[in-house]
Amino acid sequence: MLIAGLSASVAAIAQDKPATVIAVPQLATPENVATPAGDTGLIARYVADVITSDLRSTRELMPIGPANSRVYSYPEATAPSFALWRATGAKVLVTGFVQARSDGRLTVACYLHDLAGGREIARKGFVVAASEWRRAAHRCSDTVYEKLAGRPGWFDTQIAYVAESGASSSRVKRIALMDSDGTAHRYVTAGDTTVLAPRMGPGGERIAYVSFTGGQAHVRIVDVESGNDRPLLPGNATSFGPAFSADGKRVLFSMAMDGNTDVYVANAEGGGLQRLTSTPGIDTAASFSPDGRRIVFESDRSGSQQLYVMNADGSEQRRISFGGVRYASPAWSADGELIAFTRIAGSTLSIGVMSATGSEERVLTSGPQDEGPSWSAGGRDLLFQRSVGARNGLYVVSIEGGTPRRMTTPQDGSDPDWSTPGS
Repeated sequence: MLIAGLSASVAAIAQDKPATVIAVPQLATPENVATPAGDTGLIARYVADVITSDLRSTRELMPIGPANSRVYSYPEATAPSFALWRATGAKVLVTGFVQARSDGRLTVACYLHDLAGGREIARKGFVVAASEWRRAAHRCSDTVYEKLAGRPGWFDTQIAYVAESGASSSRVKRIALMDSDGTAHRYVTAGDTTVLAPRMGPGGERIAYVSFTGGQAHVRIVDVESGNDRPLLPGNATSFGPAFSADGKRVLFSMAMDGNTDVYVANAEGGGLQRLTSTPGIDTAASFSPDGRRIVFESDRSGSQQLYVMNADGSEQRRISFGGVRYASPAWSADGELIAFTRIAGSTLSIGVMSATGSEERVLTSGPQDEGPSWSAGGRDLLFQRSVGARNGLYVVSIEGGTPRRMTTPQDGSDPDWSTPGS
């Protein structure tokens, strides 16, 4: 059966609201040309495999193929036989091609067709290095998802996290980076010092994180491509809990000064330091709203960890969590409507969401040790850390609830952050 590989989660949701069946056959190639990443005919199959895998992870789409699907010719990429594809039971069809260019790069083109209407409804083309074919495939998936689901896709995004290895008494912690589907895994820091809380700027080009280089926690900024790594600010004050603004120009963080821990903001390039809170207690884990006008943070100023919202200049601070438990690690959704958080009830840590005003609280996971939520670009899923004994792993849960799925990483993982697409 063509749909035998569909995940149980997609099938279960399809029973309530049928997912759109979408055919994803192997892409075509005008000429099979050898490249450093393989022949273009082989890459055309790989691209279809990646698109199928991407769309299968959604709740709205049910892909079939490329296994057991007919292989079409290059001209059919733009002019498919609609009657033949309707017979598969699909409602929409993805076609495309992979073509070698004279400069050594590849053109990867994708087309989306409405089978019932017999018309093209979207197209995108990407020129990439041969080794970057997977990223082109993710971009095709984003195009398909956005057109059919009406929301941005998250496939061409990255995940930063703390990769942990070694014995519990001498854990090696490194900032690691991977694509949203767990591929293209690489390390950003060397593992010669403890690191925490990687947070990416727009597009994942820079990562702010906490380093214990020199024996004291401080926020650093690393450029992913060049490897340039520098402290956010000069001096030896303890700083932690970084978060970029949506435009990547500012960084929120907490700093301990004179016995108090407050939220500060600074320019991502350094300088422009501004203190935003001054109430006695610990104010930390700040997150900008997507428009940059407000900030959510956690504070124990009331006697327990609770969530507060303030204007970006620090004015009008007000508490928004009143659920009778403790709250931590808030994160604002990309549409500004929801705030995700860690809910702490006794020794149980769970992931939840509430409206930006603090109402309509919903708990999404049962713990016992789930924390540190980060939003997908599509705004429908949350990535978080789950601890079982001394082992940490990365999991994803839908904001609609359901069983979280584990994300595959080479080692234990903690402190995850999901990037937003670059401009």
